[in-house]
Amino acid sequence: MASMPLEPVTRRSVRDDVFDQIAAEVVKGQIRPGEPLPSERRLAEVLGVSRPIVREALQRLVHAGLVEVRQGDATTARDFRRVGGLDLLPRLLVRDGELDLAVARSILEARLLVGPKVAELAASRHPESGVPLRDAVDALAGDDDPVVRQRRALDFWEVVVDAADSIAFRLMFNSLRAAYEPTIDALATVMAEEVSQVSKYAALVDALASHDGDLARDRAEDLLGPATRTLVHAIDQLENHDVH
Repeated sequence: MASMPLEPVTRRSVRDDVFDQIAAEVVKGQIRPGEPLPSERRLAEVLGVSRPIVREALQRLVHAGLVEVRQGDATTARDFRRVGGLDLLPRLLVRDGELDLAVARSILEARLLVGPKVAELAASRHPESGVPLRDAVDALAGDDDPVVRQRRALDFWEVVVDAADSIAFRLMFNSLRAAYEPTIDALATVMAEEVSQVSKYAALVDALASHDGDLARDRAEDLLGPATRTLVHAIDQLENHDVH
């Protein structure tokens, strides 16, 4: 049976703390796929909570694709890489206070692939999105703070994603945003150039308003590409430095 370095939880957010601690152990690989978790009774003792709270946390872990509960058998960890969803991205990106560079790279790669395709769809599906998009560009232009501008840029892409009218891309964007937002302050310097390119956001709005999917895709690529490639290069440099 797996040994888990769990701690008694505070009463401020008991259910979330129980879920977060067990989920963290599975994601970190402390409990390998197929390995049983301690019993409900043991988890309750270690965490200092009631068994119903532990049971509720385990059910949440089942829905998250992290564990499997079989009637009359032990609760075992699952291979989240095979069965997990995008909602795990924020938890994977930062573990024990450290940024996982490989996960960061994958998020950047997804951003550059998804953004242009979403813009292409938005151009053909919802031409009435032009007014809120121009308002979003005006808000972006009206603030010089690089952190605030990143948030304005996210609000801009919220409108584009809504205009694309794709539930799959909508949920994907939600997960990518949830993973990205905790890093906004740290990325202020690197992202400053992209979020200051107000003319590129305006050019994308024009392409969307013209219903030209190919042009919208290209302009989204032009907007997102430079910063994405810069960040990926920086990650490669950091990883090469760590190796040597």
